[in-house]
Amino acid sequence: MADEAKAKEDEKKEKDKPEPKDNLVETQHEVTIKGQKISYTVTTGTIVLKEETEKDGKAEGHKPKAEIFFIAYTRDGIENRKKRPITFSFNGGPGSSSVWLHLGVLGPRRIVTDKEGNLLQPPYGLIENEHSILDQTDLVFIDPVSTGYSRAVEGEKPRDFHAFKRDIEYVGDFIRLYCSRYGRWTSPKFLAGESYGTTRAAGLSGYLQERHGMYLNGIMLISVVLNFQTIRFPIGNDLPYILYLPTMTATAWYHKKLDKQLQANLKNTLAEVRQFALTEYTLALMQGATLPEKERVKIEKKLSRYLGLTMEFVKRCNLRVQYMRFCKELLRDQRRTVGRLDSRFLGIDRDAAGEYFEYDPSYATIQGPYTATFNDYVRQELKFESDLPYEILTGKVWPWNYEPHLNEFANVAETLRKAMTINPFLKVYVANGYYDLATPFLATEYTISHLDVDPSLMKNIIMRYYEAGHMMYAHLPSLVKMKADMDYFLETAVPTQK
Repeated sequence: MADEAKAKEDEKKEKDKPEPKDNLVETQHEVTIKGQKISYTVTTGTIVLKEETEKDGKAEGHKPKAEIFFIAYTRDGIENRKKRPITFSFNGGPGSSSVWLHLGVLGPRRIVTDKEGNLLQPPYGLIENEHSILDQTDLVFIDPVSTGYSRAVEGEKPRDFHAFKRDIEYVGDFIRLYCSRYGRWTSPKFLAGESYGTTRAAGLSGYLQERHGMYLNGIMLISVVLNFQTIRFPIGNDLPYILYLPTMTATAWYHKKLDKQLQANLKNTLAEVRQFALTEYTLALMQGATLPEKERVKIEKKLSRYLGLTMEFVKRCNLRVQYMRFCKELLRDQRRTVGRLDSRFLGIDRDAAGEYFEYDPSYATIQGPYTATFNDYVRQELKFESDLPYEILTGKVWPWNYEPHLNEFANVAETLRKAMTINPFLKVYVANGYYDLATPFLATEYTISHLDVDPSLMKNIIMRYYEAGHMMYAHLPSLVKMKADMDYFLETAVPTQK
């Protein structure tokens, strides 16, 4: 009886508990893009995402599950908002907020940086982003649960949201809800994801289509990982060694560790190394211990030349130079390491004899500026106040549940193929950084070339390359090029207005 009484008391407390409410603020701003002054409205805050509940097989109500933080930019003065393109953007991790694409490339404000994207002396600041795509499309930046200011509501377990399948579902449900509330169902719709955000975007292309009947015009995939077999290095998986090689060569080229012939022209060198990786090197690795000694020595010499490393080191690695070892080894004689996210950047470790670097110098370059400027921007300019920490990039989402891909490599390339097949108007823009050692460009090329999409649809995919890393927009010349490339993509993916 005591247990029954307690259960009733708990049920009453649950019913009496006040429900979380949406918390939104609006502000007005201006930005100049391509010489044109654009007025826009920003909606900042949290929307409570609810889930239908049932009792005895009948609909009972809606239960709050999570508060999703977002920032939406809508251009003012648009006569027919329903025909205005809208782009939903997020980053990756898993565990990252949407701040990188937001303040790095897409939004109307961006980080102050030098031409190369080097770390400047604090304090940091924001400036108008004349390279924003707000002139082409409205923008909605979404923070997944446990990142940014997004949180599971009281009584819900945050870990339930830290999962491959659940992540796609609730982000997709948020997009549906936003389109319903703000009248955007007939707008041309785009997704923009970076890193694991490309995994999410490809998954959403299927979920939105199949669950909500929402067909997209395009997806912008920036620093791509759709097939995790291409970037994971467990024993027995030789594929990443092949696919990382050209990016490591590009890194050695940038730091002038190659011979005179290879240093002459980056693109020519990468074409040569790409060919070697996909032919001689692949055949050598496939032979394993049966590779003849003469052939082994030949491959060792070529790897040494293409990597800027000694033959002895390549030999000790058994022809398989893992990229984190490479980051430590390339400039060991200078007591420097190279970055993972962007191998142009250098770090200094206490232990120059170690196997892996102590920190990623390319992440250290962006962490401070993006964190400080966002926290100032959201309160001072967007007028949204919260005493929660804005989780820029958190480890709280780990361990990440990859179900239904347990005991196998997660792969959403097939989801994208099916989405493109069902919706043959779906366009895909792919951005690759030559110096990206997190999601190397040959791995992306491999994934796209193995989509097995019908040849008639391959024209819907455009690949672009930038002389920078994972966040290629940190490099100002690449940011300028990205703006032109994304403008072209958006224009070709939106139907001509009649």
